[in-house]
Amino acid sequence: MSKHILVVDDSVSIRQMVEMTLKGAGYTVTTAQDGQEALDKCKSQQFNFVLTDQNMPRMDGLTLIKNLRSLGAYSRTPVVMLTTEAGDDMKAKGKAAGATGWMVKPFDPNKLLDVTKRVLG
Repeated sequence: MSKHILVVDDSVSIRQMVEMTLKGAGYTVTTAQDGQEALDKCKSQQFNFVLTDQNMPRMDGLTLIKNLRSLGAYSRTPVVMLTTEAGDDMKAKGKAAGATGWMVKPFDPNKLLDVTKRVLG
């Protein structure tokens, strides 16, 4: 059974590029356009990995991560930030919120697949 990944980004083009990259590698992909939509989807189904942007309307990535970590089913699920935010302060906030890792946009498809493989074991 293929691993199910949730991709969260308010940019349609980023969602499509990430989705194409992951589906091409055999993963099952679901998308959400902001943190609130992602949280709603996570409450009704289980994902093996969540890849989220930081800056989004309705709910940002850090708030999403904090909310996911409070759900028992997502206490250990890998959550990686894929964002333009590259500062050490923001990375520290991500780690404190419970982020598993951090990738900076624009992303390299091969690096995305490498990170995905690593966090999914």
